[in-house]
Amino acid sequence: MAELVGPRLYCCCNCRNQVALHDDIISKAFQGRHGRAFLFSHAMNIAIGPREDRQLLTGLHTVADVSCSDCHEVLGWKYERAYEESQKYKEGKFILEKSKIVKENW
Repeated sequence: MAELVGPRLYCCCNCRNQVALHDDIISKAFQGRHGRAFLFSHAMNIAIGPREDRQLLTGLHTVADVSCSDCHEVLGWKYERAYEESQKYKEGKFILEKSKIVKENW
């Protein structure tokens, strides 16, 4: 009998709320506030904070912090706007910091 395995997920490090699917990773080569971070096309079970302009390593962006909808742990940010043409691909995408998420169903 085959064992059913669900999708590989990432969860909040604090409360284990499911926040992203492994299949939605675009890149693992990003830098967050606390070290390595992943760029995701989608995120779930999150709250999005107010927008603010922030000078990041790749230039000026309008971002909004994202936090776990259950425990309110800040997990990363959402790119709302990129001012440089080469960074436009990030718009609408999510950065989740590796230190703030844990794997589930691996």
